[in-house]
Amino acid sequence: MAADALPRTRLFIDQPLSPGGVAALDGDRAHYLRAVLRQGPGDGVLAFNGRDGEFLAHIETLSKSVGTLRMDRQTRCPANDAPPAPWLLFAPLKGGRTEYVVEKAVELGVGRLVPVFTRRGDVNRVNIDRLRANALEAAEQCERLDAPDVADGIDLQKLLSDWDPARTLFVAAESGVAQPLVTAVTASAGKPVAFLVGPEGGFDQQELDALRRLPFVVSVGLGPRVLRADTAAFSALAVWQAAGGDWRSADGDARPPNRT
Repeated sequence: MAADALPRTRLFIDQPLSPGGVAALDGDRAHYLRAVLRQGPGDGVLAFNGRDGEFLAHIETLSKSVGTLRMDRQTRCPANDAPPAPWLLFAPLKGGRTEYVVEKAVELGVGRLVPVFTRRGDVNRVNIDRLRANALEAAEQCERLDAPDVADGIDLQKLLSDWDPARTLFVAAESGVAQPLVTAVTASAGKPVAFLVGPEGGFDQQELDALRRLPFVVSVGLGPRVLRADTAAFSALAVWQAAGGDWRSADGDARPPNRT
C-alpha cells in the first residue's frame, strides 16, 4: 500500500473517536479482523461512529475475542450540512429479498428502515438482529459515515397511529390518483420524508383507504410499469436522492481523497 493510501477495511465503532484515542474491539469485531481479514497489530483500518467522522486507526492489540484500535488522524469530517436522510418502510419479502432490500437501501442513503406488517404480506416475522448486522456491513462497505437504524417490525395500523405528521409519508401507489414521484419529492427537498412500499400482493383496500385519509400521506406513482416491491423501493429512493437528497451535492459521487 502506498504511503498516502488509506486502508480498505472500515469498521463501525460505537464509541467516541478522536486523534490519539483508543477504542475497544468486541468479540465479533476482533474475530472479523483476526480470522476473516487475517489482520494483526500494526495493520490499518478506518473507523467511524456516525458522529465524529472517519478516522485512520491502527490495531494495537488483537486476540480471539478482544482488541484495541488507536486513532491516528481524522480522514473525513462529519457531514453536518447533509439533507435529512429518507426513511424506508417496507413489507418484508420472502427468499432473502428482505436482506437485499436492507443492503441496497443503506447504499441509497436511508436513515431508518422499518419492516411493516400488512394484511397481504407474505412474511409476518423478521430477524431484526440479522437485518441490523446487514445494515451495518452495508454501511461499512459503501463508505457511509453513519449506520442507519433498523427498527423492530410493526403493524401498519400501529405505525400510522404513532406517526409524526411533520414527516411526509410517500406511499407507492399501484392505482388511483397519485402525483408523479419526481414532482412530489422535488417539492419536499430538504424536508423529512419517508417512503412506504407494500407487499407483492399490494395493500388491502381498507389499508389504502386509511392511508389516503391521513394529511401527512402523499400517494406517488412510479411510472406505467408494474414494479416488484424491492424494485419500487430502490426506484423511489434513487429519485429522492437525485431530486431532493444528497446526490445534488457537487461531491456526492466523489470518493474520499487518497483512497486506492
